[in-house]
Amino acid sequence: MQDHRAEGCQEECFHPDVVERVRTEMPGEPLQEELAQLFKVLGDHTRIRILNALCLSELCVCDLTSILGMNQSAVSHQLRVLRDAKLVKSRKQGKNVLYTLDDTHVSTLIRTGSEHIREGK
Repeated sequence: MQDHRAEGCQEECFHPDVVERVRTEMPGEPLQEELAQLFKVLGDHTRIRILNALCLSELCVCDLTSILGMNQSAVSHQLRVLRDAKLVKSRKQGKNVLYTLDDTHVSTLIRTGSEHIREGK
């Protein structure tokens, strides 16, 4: 049985200098809400699989359907969510649409998250 007392102060305390510094240095609410929305988008297994694939190569929808073992409409839907969140971008090449990560921050998020998971094992 877990001791929940370890999660909170056992004695009332207050550190006004620390509290004020943290309050002023924290990002504003709009940025924190956008960050929470970003993590919601990243909280889907299929979208993470797509991002991991795109970390390795620019891919078209057909390539992604083959890699993921999913149908094209399901992959396209997830790509739309990722594009709306500015995590991936697309470009036309003839009759095909190729997808890449939007920028290096996305690959850094995926790589850092993976490293964090591996550290705990």
